[in-house]
Amino acid sequence: MAHFAELDENSIVKRVWVISDEDCKDASGKESEAVGIAFCEKLAKGGIWKQTSYNHRIRKNYAGIGYKYDSVRDAFIPPKPYPSWSLNEDTCKWDPPVPYPGGFYYWSEPDLAWLPLDPVT
Repeated sequence: MAHFAELDENSIVKRVWVISDEDCKDASGKESEAVGIAFCEKLAKGGIWKQTSYNHRIRKNYAGIGYKYDSVRDAFIPPKPYPSWSLNEDTCKWDPPVPYPGGFYYWSEPDLAWLPLDPVT
């Protein structure tokens, strides 16, 4: 299966479609992003489409609704979760200013720290 993300005019993902690999093959039987895009455009009657990869084979991250396609990095970038987090250029994901300690913690933006979750009683 092949996955394609439709982008709005600001390169924000509006939706993601899954189509058959057969609908992405050119006349010689080779998979082609351009052929897949043409197929999506025909079905949707237009739109801006980019292929995405469920296994992160291309464009760093699998596209999700609200992600932004960055043409310079050729990557889908998720929405920034907190103002203090910074973009990791290698993964195109957001990193906290303090590494995650593992276990049951949540990020507190006012404290700029990972705080333990209260156990449920």
